[in-house]
Amino acid sequence: MTYKDRISSDHQIMLGKPVIKGTRITVELLLRKMSQGATIPDLLTMYPHLEEADILAALMYASEVLANEEVIDGSAA
Repeated sequence: MTYKDRISSDHQIMLGKPVIKGTRITVELLLRKMSQGATIPDLLTMYPHLEEADILAALMYASEVLANEEVIDGSAA
């Protein structure tokens, strides 16, 4: 599975933020909930129409974005 099977981005949905396909649940929301201590079972309870694979796809998407992020060192001024 790749995240592209479950994550989409459309400028007409949530201003183009990446969401779980067929929903308005953003990757950002899922990551924020997990950073606040929510577990995958918690998220599945909060959003019963999601599947575990959706949440894992959100994590995979975030890791891909970070892996391709270009860091600019601003301390060398």
